[in-house]
Amino acid sequence: MEDIALLIEDIIQDEKLIYTVLSNLKKKGEATFSKVSIKPVLLKEGKKLQFTYEYEKKVTHNNMDFKEATLEINKLLNDYFRQAMIFTIEADYQILISKKGKATILKKKPTKENIDLSHNRKKAYIIEEGKPNNFLIRLGVMNENGKVLSKKYDKFKQINRFLEMVADVIPKIKTDKTLNIVDFGCGKSYLTFALYHYLVDMLQLDVNIIGLDLKHDVINFCNEVACDLSYDRLKFIHGDIKDFKELDRVDMVVTLHACDTATDAALVKAVNWEAQAILSVPCCQHELLDIIHNPIMIPMEKHGIIKEKLSSLVTDSIRANVLEILGYSTQLLEFIDMEHTPKNVLIRAIKTDNQSKDAVKQYLDFKKFWGIEELYIEKALEERLKKYIHSN
Repeated sequence: MEDIALLIEDIIQDEKLIYTVLSNLKKKGEATFSKVSIKPVLLKEGKKLQFTYEYEKKVTHNNMDFKEATLEINKLLNDYFRQAMIFTIEADYQILISKKGKATILKKKPTKENIDLSHNRKKAYIIEEGKPNNFLIRLGVMNENGKVLSKKYDKFKQINRFLEMVADVIPKIKTDKTLNIVDFGCGKSYLTFALYHYLVDMLQLDVNIIGLDLKHDVINFCNEVACDLSYDRLKFIHGDIKDFKELDRVDMVVTLHACDTATDAALVKAVNWEAQAILSVPCCQHELLDIIHNPIMIPMEKHGIIKEKLSSLVTDSIRANVLEILGYSTQLLEFIDMEHTPKNVLIRAIKTDNQSKDAVKQYLDFKKFWGIEELYIEKALEERLKKYIHSN
């Protein structure tokens, strides 16, 4: 199998791959998927290899970088499949693996043209354009033929960007029991419906999703749509984040446009639930606007528009730092602007068993640099934080 590993590494690292299909399971039933196909895709963060796993009743996708993809293909051939067809710009390769593990590589002239990745973005979407989708039709994003309406194309891209982030999260959390999910400040709930569609219709997971919002008309509309679509494990209720007591255990918290400290209130709820995953796009942040100050930063602080952006960045950095202190692996990622706000930073946090000692010192030093005494999120999580912060 060493020759196969070297061939795959060469093809992937030198970007020769056009398309690959892995088939002929070694032991049927050992893997729940029956076939895996791989192709290069161009995403916003760069070139990836998209793996498509075909199950009996569903198809799942996973985008990997070149190193991850190389390891995954070798694992699939070692553990699951006896055959691979690899189409490259230089040649076609057929890999055959006998029952005794002997590998044969057959090389032929290339039969496929290279992929134009500049036109491959559409194909990389989790929800594809051109295929009618019930919830997108009901919400007016696409027509009954599957064509995305021109005025809703940004919303269509935003939905897919969100689902890409969710797709990266799912393998890192436990899905062997019902996933309780709450979307705080759900609004018209394009992304909430998309989340339900992806997790239930595409991944066939057992979920219970609740959308929360302060607007009665929005809640009534969303419940009507959920009923029309027979999304029976999705419901919407009216209420404030701080007062939400509908569930005792929540595995994923989503909050995509909660204003100012409402984002912190959602993060506090998530931490107290010990939620496995958090996806948060803060909206406006005012708490630190008149607080942050450091003489060195006066050239930035003296301009209102710059200071407003600066306070947002400082606030989100602190939120991420607090989550790290409490045992979350946290990333700040670029999202897509919401309709009513240009904010496009998403906080993605995954619960781990590790607590970062470095995060405590970084947090204290960062607050000192900006002259910050106490924040909403720190006060609200005082009992959880004090054993880390007050001991330093």
